[in-house]
Amino acid sequence: MGCKKVKSLSCCLIAATVTITAYEYFKANNSSPVKKDNVDIPRNRRNPGDMKAYFIGGGLASMAGAVYLIRDCDVKGKNIHIYEGLPIFGGSNDGSGNKGEGFLCRGGRMLNEETYENFWDLLSEIPSLENPARSLKEEILNFDHAHPTCAKARLIDKNGSILDVKRMGFDCKDRSLLLKLMMTPEKCLDDLTIEDWFCTSPHFFTTNFWYMWQTTFAFQKWSSLFEFRRYMNRMIFEFSRIETLEGVTRTPYNQYESVIVPIKDYLEKNGVLFESNTVVTDLDFADDSLTVTNIHLKKDQEERVVEVRPKDLCFFINGCMTDCTTVGSFKHPAKKPEKKPMSALLWAKIAAKKPGLGNPVPFFAYPKETTWLSFTATMEGNMLLKMIEQYSGNIPGSGALMTFKDSSWLMSIVVAAQPHFKAQDANTTIFWGYGLYPYKLGDYVKKPMKDCTGEEILSELLHHLHMEEKEKEIMNTVINVIPCILPYIDAQFEPHKMSDRPQVVPKDSINFAMISQFVEIPKDMVFTEEYSVRAARIAVYTLMNVKRPICPVTPYNYSPCVLYKALIKSLT
Repeated sequence: MGCKKVKSLSCCLIAATVTITAYEYFKANNSSPVKKDNVDIPRNRRNPGDMKAYFIGGGLASMAGAVYLIRDCDVKGKNIHIYEGLPIFGGSNDGSGNKGEGFLCRGGRMLNEETYENFWDLLSEIPSLENPARSLKEEILNFDHAHPTCAKARLIDKNGSILDVKRMGFDCKDRSLLLKLMMTPEKCLDDLTIEDWFCTSPHFFTTNFWYMWQTTFAFQKWSSLFEFRRYMNRMIFEFSRIETLEGVTRTPYNQYESVIVPIKDYLEKNGVLFESNTVVTDLDFADDSLTVTNIHLKKDQEERVVEVRPKDLCFFINGCMTDCTTVGSFKHPAKKPEKKPMSALLWAKIAAKKPGLGNPVPFFAYPKETTWLSFTATMEGNMLLKMIEQYSGNIPGSGALMTFKDSSWLMSIVVAAQPHFKAQDANTTIFWGYGLYPYKLGDYVKKPMKDCTGEEILSELLHHLHMEEKEKEIMNTVINVIPCILPYIDAQFEPHKMSDRPQVVPKDSINFAMISQFVEIPKDMVFTEEYSVRAARIAVYTLMNVKRPICPVTPYNYSPCVLYKALIKSLT
């Protein structure tokens, strides 16, 4: 038997042995793999009476919490207040603009049908705006099933060649370290980065797997190791099809119009009070307990204080990953972010008052590590989208991220089904992209991405597509290309201790909970819609003593079938 065959067989045996060992480890340390991971919920639900509920932050978590209060706790909508410091609600689920000025999505939240358990439960109760007889869940999944994803151009090299990415590219050391990581308890991984773990195998960062996993979920080498581990466990179902991203669930339009607007409409019809441009500057607590007594508000330079009774509830989104974003235009770069993140400032202020409320410093103190830049291009006609379609083999909406792996900005683009905004007409097309390394010089435009105009970013993209000979013609079809700097978009992935994230309902809390991407929910993964909804549901059910079960994290990482598929994929 030749050396190569012996080496290949050895890798197979090592990987198989470690996988079986990992599975046995999980079985031994989890007496029931399908055990629900929700909180212990008391049996006697609180009577809401004239209870009031206050939500600080107008993102998805607050809206979900309000739905659960109405649906499962009989709290009157008119007694629910949602405060938002910005002019618009929806948090990081955004979509705005018009044909004349161009459209903008700061980011795109990836949905997944199999692993977003509480998200789909929530949407099953929200009526579609276009067809109230069906739920929002039905509307989105029906659209997604009619527009399946199967990326044919996931990675592209510097020559413009579409790479064959069916093979993950691991060597034996990579496999061994990955599987060892899956077996290592989280408590051993505080403050460690992904690079710390793979420092003895730098080859890992050259694999097809790393380029695809990194850009799909926005990881960096310096990202938190235990967040990476959680993704590996939570998304093991997607491991065997990471090159096609067939597990991505698409919404009919951008997430703001497809998700946020219908939920907000439902809440408004139930009487929920929304206050925009209203900044919460402080919370007062009782001296002897974790009980919120006052909420300090500022709106239009006027300050006021809202009294909170012990029987009332207060929910706080204690960190927003799209805080302090700035936008530019076709001819102007996005301005350097100068403001401090208001959600993190409030979090720091209250954490100094009471123990057990976490620590925002590891997440929000290093913007150079947590920044990336996105851009939304609005075009007249479909010239460029047709060229991309012919190049990639994907019609709009059928592909996924196209990543230019040799790009110094590590730039990726995605073309959604058109229209992506309800205000789009038949002669307007859009696409979205982002760069993970905005501080690096471009390969063709010799400037850092963060300092580039929309025109310069598009020019860099056309050169990576090797379509520069059509650049002038394409530029003539541009309505706008809007660059957007997001200084804290990767904040939830920063290395940290487990204790830096507070519990959803802190110990000994009477009427206070925290609901965001910066709270601790065992087994689940941040940077997802599911995390926000799960946090809100845990908060509401715990404070209201609801006995209805919370959808558990689906244990795909215990499934022999899923593990077997992942093993086979890892051996390619």
